Amino acid sequence: MSEATKTAKVALITGANKGIGFETARQLGALGITVLVGSRDGKRGEAAADQLRAQGIDARALKLDVLDPNDVKAAVQTIAREFGRLDILVNNAGISAESMVGNSTLTTTEDILSRTFKTNFFAVVELTQALLPLLKKSTAGRIVNVSSILGSLKMQATEGSPTYATKMFAYNSSKTALNAFTIHLAHALKDAKIKVNSAHPGWVKTELGGEGAMMEIVDGAKTSVRLATLPDDGPTGGYFHLNEALPW
Repeated sequence: MSEATKTAKVALITGANKGIGFETARQLGALGITVLVGSRDGKRGEAAADQLRAQGIDARALKLDVLDPNDVKAAVQTIAREFGRLDILVNNAGISAESMVGNSTLTTTEDILSRTFKTNFFAVVELTQALLPLLKKSTAGRIVNVSSILGSLKMQATEGSPTYATKMFAYNSSKTALNAFTIHLAHALKDAKIKVNSAHPGWVKTELGGEGAMMEIVDGAKTSVRLATLPDDGPTGGYFHLNEALPW
């Protein structure tokens, strides 16, 4: 372990080979943080890390399919061996298998529900729990769960809200569950030097958000980056978009 490795903060971003995850890694790396580019496809992860290194960022590719227990175990072992701790975990990997148009509740299959929850919720819980011993070794651990405003029950239930008509049952409810994890985990770690928050990136022009989205990727990463670099007096157990707190 080099002296630089001992002093620089270390961040793992899942699903970081493209889109918001890649931009989050880029912005954190630009702050002098060593970024681990988590990617289920090792070659794509290496290519993404190469792009970041070309910009002067200390980036390392980390093969990590969040649904593969062997990948999770190997990732924990690699981080422990090479860094001895983890300072930042951004749970960015996520999927959606539904149309944003209409209400999918009556047609959502068990398969869609299962696949969505496995990636967006269960995998996040399992990976975070596996990495907690390393996060507890940080002097200022930060966990960011990349959620969505579509996970807000208040906004989903309030006629006239910006998201009232967007009823992607599997996706929305998986993000609601993720928000519950944020609340529970923050409480469990209230006496530790770790802050846990949910981030709504915004409606971003990615493969998931589509070309009709209103925000550019560079702006979509800002909430995660802010929450990943909170000062000691920053919030924990919250739900944010940029500097704005969102209703649960």
